[in-house]
Amino acid sequence: MADKSPKEHLAHIAEKMKDIDFVMLATHTKDGQIGHRPMSNNRQVDYDGDSYYFTWEDCLMVKDIEKDPKVGLSLQGSPGPKGAPGIFIALEGKAEIVKDKSKFEEHWTKDLDRWFKDGADTEGVAMIHVHATRCAYWDGEEEADFDIK
Repeated sequence: MADKSPKEHLAHIAEKMKDIDFVMLATHTKDGQIGHRPMSNNRQVDYDGDSYYFTWEDCLMVKDIEKDPKVGLSLQGSPGPKGAPGIFIALEGKAEIVKDKSKFEEHWTKDLDRWFKDGADTEGVAMIHVHATRCAYWDGEEEADFDIK
């Protein structure tokens, strides 16, 4: 592991995340299995360990999180020069379901209108706020495994 602080590691992955739009969000299902779904991070990459995803409040993912808020996020960057693999990032944390429309506005992007026809006022929208607590990443010769916050 490189000799960096967690804050420096977070700055490194935030820079890499600028080119990664989708993450895989993993939840614990009602019968103890693990469910994965692709979610857009809306290119919000001033990353401090928190991330935000919009979905429907009545979907299975929201029910999973209400039952068990422990989640995982995984991201993979595009291949680098000469075919080298891109960065791999794995995050663990706790999610909360946000239904406060005033909070939506802080994280809403115009691209979301494709999925939610009335924008942040679309009936049934929920925001998933993930508070990451642990991170591991592999980026060529650099790797790290650290606690966040």
